[in-house]
Amino acid sequence: MSTVVDLSQPLSDVLREGTKKAHEEVEVSPAATAMLKGELDKEEYVRFLMMLWHIYDTFERGLERHQTHPVLEPTYNPTLLARAPHLSADIAHLLGIPESKWKSHRIHIQLTANNTLPPALAAYTGRIQEIADSEDPSALLAHAYVRYLGDLSGGQTIQRALAKAYGLTMGGAGLSFYGFKELRSSKPASIGEMKKIKEWFRAGMNKGAGDNMDVKAAVLEEASRVFDFTGTIFKEVDRHRNDPKSRVILDNTDTSPWSKTYPLSSVLSVILAICIAHFALTTMGFTGERGYNKLLMVEEWVLGGGGSKAE
Repeated sequence: MSTVVDLSQPLSDVLREGTKKAHEEVEVSPAATAMLKGELDKEEYVRFLMMLWHIYDTFERGLERHQTHPVLEPTYNPTLLARAPHLSADIAHLLGIPESKWKSHRIHIQLTANNTLPPALAAYTGRIQEIADSEDPSALLAHAYVRYLGDLSGGQTIQRALAKAYGLTMGGAGLSFYGFKELRSSKPASIGEMKKIKEWFRAGMNKGAGDNMDVKAAVLEEASRVFDFTGTIFKEVDRHRNDPKSRVILDNTDTSPWSKTYPLSSVLSVILAICIAHFALTTMGFTGERGYNKLLMVEEWVLGGGGSKAE
């Protein structure tokens, strides 16, 4: 740690002081700046969300696994905080496909080519899994702290930029990742309510760590590492967006049924044909069993050349 911090302070103060510089460095990365300005291509943003999904899914599974651990239990509230389900829903919405299909989309296939994640993402998720599999999973708190409090703070600024850039509704489909519910109700949280959530989370961290300086030191060290990982993820975004060969353009060339569009004239023709057929069937008596027999007779007459046989 490059910053000397008084570990006798509550953990929330230790983390605020000890990670301030790392936080500022991540904020000025090119990818983060582009996102804050709403200048990230939709394709790149979707790819970024997919990477986030892998991160959140990994550490939220770890939190669930160790939810009764004394350091983690006070801040464990998946109903309030869990982001992986929202990321999945947003990805599907932005791609315009069912949620069950996005992992087989070309962007995700490219991201996980040969069943291998990009090095930066693999290192990040690998570290989380390492902690989750260890005898002391306390450091998972650092991942929850950096990610959740970031989503509740700077994430809201990013949401406004993305809403404008992609024509989305704040807190709506495509941006649900940034939306939270109130601490003690199911109503959407305002900025003021999000502040209460952050206060609740900090109080929970302080309770979980207590006066244990070893825990505080370990969580601080891991939080600094999380910011480093976050920086490498943004660098991966920059690398990919500046490499034309790695681009997967979002277009209308997908052949899947939910991505196809049809000319309006064709749709109207089909509707008109159905209406005429329905009118003919009902007004000419081709309904019920007797109507069906009539229809067979007409079919036989048509196929037989109007009732006359060729000599």
